[in-house]
Amino acid sequence: MPDQGTIVLIPFPFSNLRSEKTRPVLVISCDAYNSGSPDFLGMAVTSNLEERAHAVPLRQKDLASGRLKADSVVRADKVYSLSRTLVLRSFGAVKPALLARVLRELDAVLGRKRGTA
Repeated sequence: MPDQGTIVLIPFPFSNLRSEKTRPVLVISCDAYNSGSPDFLGMAVTSNLEERAHAVPLRQKDLASGRLKADSVVRADKVYSLSRTLVLRSFGAVKPALLARVLRELDAVLGRKRGTA
């Protein structure tokens, strides 16, 4: 089961859902959900550093373990429900501060303030 904050490699769908490419994904669903579900929630991670709204920078210093091939961003506006069976491998985990920043950015995408429904 992938743990929250882990970066995994999966065949990730393009937005048209007709094709895919192997990509890194940040697991954002909590461990309690992940352990009881065949799926998890993940956010796209890309090395395309073009400035965009809701993109959280991800650098080597943001990792608690593992290595990045290149500076990247986590796309808080690209959230997917993914099957655990898609995970090819895990190659790192982000520090709690970066995960908190990503989840705050997801709250902004959803138009909600932290701590509200």
